[in-house]
Amino acid sequence: MNIKSLLLGSAAALAAVSGAQAADAIVAAEPEPMEYVRVCDAFGAGYFYIPGSETCLKIGGYVRFQVEFGEEINGVGIYQPGAPLQNDAWDLQTQAYLTATAKTDTELGALTSVIGLEGDISYDDTNAFYVDEAYLSLGGLKAGVFYSYWDAGIAGESDDLKSQDRFTSIGYEYTSDAFTVGVFLDEIEHSMTRGILGYRNGYHNVGIESQVSASLGGVTLALLGGYDVEAEDGTIRAIATAAIGPGTLNLGGYYATGVNVYGKEAEWSVAASYSVKATDKLTIIPGYAYGGNLLNAAGTGFGNTDAWRAGVLFEYQVVSGLTAKLNVQYTDSIVDESVGGWFRLQRDF
Repeated sequence: MNIKSLLLGSAAALAAVSGAQAADAIVAAEPEPMEYVRVCDAFGAGYFYIPGSETCLKIGGYVRFQVEFGEEINGVGIYQPGAPLQNDAWDLQTQAYLTATAKTDTELGALTSVIGLEGDISYDDTNAFYVDEAYLSLGGLKAGVFYSYWDAGIAGESDDLKSQDRFTSIGYEYTSDAFTVGVFLDEIEHSMTRGILGYRNGYHNVGIESQVSASLGGVTLALLGGYDVEAEDGTIRAIATAAIGPGTLNLGGYYATGVNVYGKEAEWSVAASYSVKATDKLTIIPGYAYGGNLLNAAGTGFGNTDAWRAGVLFEYQVVSGLTAKLNVQYTDSIVDESVGGWFRLQRDF
């Protein structure tokens, strides 16, 4: 074997080894591109895109601590006319609320779904955690469990212009710059009814409610009506607000043709309050309400007992997102008199 043959053989061997090593070489995989959360400004502040989708999500809610006090108090509320007097009565309550709102822009309008979760903790460490609201909407169509038009009231804590205010409902609302019109079909279901509806194991029926509201300048007016098919009675209500002087005047009233799901506390009621911003952080809201022909003790219909309430609500913004409120009310009826209220700390986010 000559030198030339030896060199050629060595070169061939090296080429074979190099080829084998190249075939077995490990190539590191490139990392997947990371998709960061993007801000969604199409539906207002607080929304962000769910990664990998065109759906915008907003998380919100509050944490509330409250001290209730009064001469008359029970496990679920403050002063209750007619209840046995409990001097120096008080109660501590804590509440948490969490909402998740998802919105997607479609050719038919905004597709929206809302879930509201509420947790209440009482003095005996009893925890009640439940779905408070769950509904969807597309454009003006809305369906699910949610608070109806009857949930609204005037500013302050003196008025009582609502009865049942949360239903399983479906309906439509049209909104423009100047006015809003809506009509909804409510499910009415009770495990037991009494009074003019009679005692029975329960009933399952519907109610119809409709509201028209308009705003012009500093004046807003809302006219609401509801009809309970089972009771064959209904309730109408009007609420008006107007910017007057340094604050806002709030007026409201309702009339019920008979005891029904939309009006079962009194045959009629009127209320007024005045909201004034005393400082940049402090708002003071005195209020007054009068109810005529309250529901009688047997629950068979409206009687001839009247009652009135007067009080004041102080709202103070401690810092952004944290509000302190003090509510004090005096109630006078033919049955009894009471003084009570609550102090609240609430952190909204």
